[in-house]
Amino acid sequence: MTFGFIADLTWRGLLHQTTSELLAGHLVTPGRLAYCGFDPTSDSLTVGNLLPITMLARWQQAGHRPLVLMGGATGLIGDPSGKSSERQLIDSEQVHHNIARQRPIFARVLDFSGHNAASIVDNADWLLRLGFIEVLRDVGKHFSVNQMVARDSVASRLTQREQGISYTEFSYMILQAYDFLHLYRTAGCTVQLGGADQWGNICSGIDLVRRIAGGDAFGVTNQLVTKSDGTKIGKSESGAIYLNADRTSPYRFHQYWLNSADEDALKFLRWFTFLSQSRVESIAAEQANDPAARPAQKALADEMTTMVHGESESRRAAECASALFRGDVRSLDERSARDVAQELPGCSLPGASGGVVAKSVLELLLETGLAASKREAREFLESGAVQVNGARAAVETTLSRDSFLHGRFAFIRRGKRNWAVAQLTA
Repeated sequence: MTFGFIADLTWRGLLHQTTSELLAGHLVTPGRLAYCGFDPTSDSLTVGNLLPITMLARWQQAGHRPLVLMGGATGLIGDPSGKSSERQLIDSEQVHHNIARQRPIFARVLDFSGHNAASIVDNADWLLRLGFIEVLRDVGKHFSVNQMVARDSVASRLTQREQGISYTEFSYMILQAYDFLHLYRTAGCTVQLGGADQWGNICSGIDLVRRIAGGDAFGVTNQLVTKSDGTKIGKSESGAIYLNADRTSPYRFHQYWLNSADEDALKFLRWFTFLSQSRVESIAAEQANDPAARPAQKALADEMTTMVHGESESRRAAECASALFRGDVRSLDERSARDVAQELPGCSLPGASGGVVAKSVLELLLETGLAASKREAREFLESGAVQVNGARAAVETTLSRDSFLHGRFAFIRRGKRNWAVAQLTA
């Protein structure tokens, strides 16, 4: 069953702008082709890239065809949008590597089979064949420099003399507009999707399609993703949240969403997941009735981890979180223990030849930051507030090799919520 793309975006609070009131009539015909571009300047997309991917998926669910455009050529240039300084250029070999690493991510969210199957193209296939004079004569003449320098992505750089903008990045909008023209001509693509910061580039492409091909094209932009505190999504204290499991573990990914503020969790359920309006409203009611149970955060973490990493990884991540909550860390398999350990403060201990590690639990409380002084550490131990791998520790407790989970990890718990880990090295 299909539903209205624009109506769906509206209730989710995602819709920012559309370029024409004629778009609704255009979408009455199923099978319309829309594209969204992705920048291959990293070997993994991040949480911030999830919104445009899910926008394409919503387009597909509405009965239309999504097209992923990989910037094999434009990635060699760099989009100045949202950048305060010049990008560091990367070579074509790195761009190809990054594209290969990013491609599998799209298959987790989009359907590449069926009558409205998704497809992936690379703009290197056509942009690298263009001649410089050809671009200047046939494309560049349709762009007004006056309008180009007025764009936010350019104007902000021109007013900051220390940063400035090179002709290379200044020309990016011409190449992106040409992408739209090429896809319109060769594939019948009539719609471009993007974030609110891409409005100017999208309008340039629509104008180029009209001027050169005499056709009608449209654009839809979504709200830019920010958290309730105004910061950008996809960042944490320990760095960016990536979509590839080898860059960000499924457990850490799950924890990122689980730690969302109440206001953000409900918003992100609408923005990022494919839960129905009735289901989201039901979760919102549960959250209002019992915010301490955090049903919105739990649903968000489970849905997002299942979408990106699969149901089994989502289940494993939830079990890791549950094990920490219960204090039952001995139930963690070695891989889960490693993933959890990466997210906790802690220290490393060299293995001792005699089988006993030369650190007492009292000393480890200090080294891991679970206690501020020896006196405080002793008080915690004497009161029975400290556990190591689920077993209560005393003042005199030291760690033997047998104390380490999977021969490597000593998870130290102080109270109910304070955790650290000591890891035994070879």
